[in-house]
Amino acid sequence: MSRQDKDGDDEERGQRAVQSVEVGGRLLLALSRSPGPMSLKDLAAQAGLPASRAHPYLVSFGRLRLIEQDTVSGRYALGAAALQLGLACLHQLDPLRAAQPVAEELARSTGHAVALAVWGNLGPTVVRLHEARQPLHVAMRVGTVMSVLGTATGRAFAGVLPPERVHEALAFGVGPLGESAVAVAPAAEVEAELASARREMAEHGLGRANGRPIPGVNAFSAPALDHEGQPAIVITALDHQDRLAADWDSAAARAVRAAAAEISARLGGPGQPAGLTCAG
Repeated sequence: MSRQDKDGDDEERGQRAVQSVEVGGRLLLALSRSPGPMSLKDLAAQAGLPASRAHPYLVSFGRLRLIEQDTVSGRYALGAAALQLGLACLHQLDPLRAAQPVAEELARSTGHAVALAVWGNLGPTVVRLHEARQPLHVAMRVGTVMSVLGTATGRAFAGVLPPERVHEALAFGVGPLGESAVAVAPAAEVEAELASARREMAEHGLGRANGRPIPGVNAFSAPALDHEGQPAIVITALDHQDRLAADWDSAAARAVRAAAAEISARLGGPGQPAGLTCAG
């Protein structure tokens, strides 16, 4: 096949790329990862380019105000236009839309049931649910309000949200999976559970349900953080204990952590950069 034919095929599949744009993009990504302005030498090295090749890109980016150069030090930083692009991207972000393909892939690759939940007026609320590959009978559907301290989903939220927001949800005493029982528990017991949820998040990055509130069903949950470091959505994998081990370093635990990190990256939160586009 000739190069022209190959390029034509790629274009028909929507895969035709412009190499110079990708090269320039590496420079912008390197600047986005830097805590401060960078010299031409360091910036080029981070992008895997010789300085002589990087410089013309920086001149063009400067004209577009995507980067700016300090007149005294000569160092480069992202410019006003890059800020506007970032703000526009954040404005357009939809956590559910960003998380949906990640949840689908997690369900497909593991065979576990996968749920997405947001923090609603009454607490953790399921907004998407992908069924397990094998039958799993659980009282969970879209719209279900989960127990804050009695489920992996709730504990993932409780482990990172400000305590006052968690207590507000507990005060309602709602949720079909044991919330009312937790809400009327002694204050010391509730505080101990909250502290436990925070330890789980600090040590493992996960909330866990080991045979509770549904006997024989285990679950792991992890929050995806937005650009402000706030939990935008929680992703949960759950399945029968014979298919999902409750060990903190199990395959399911690692998969859920990785999925949450990917969603965080798509939302501009902590994690590896998702690229120059506003994913979601």
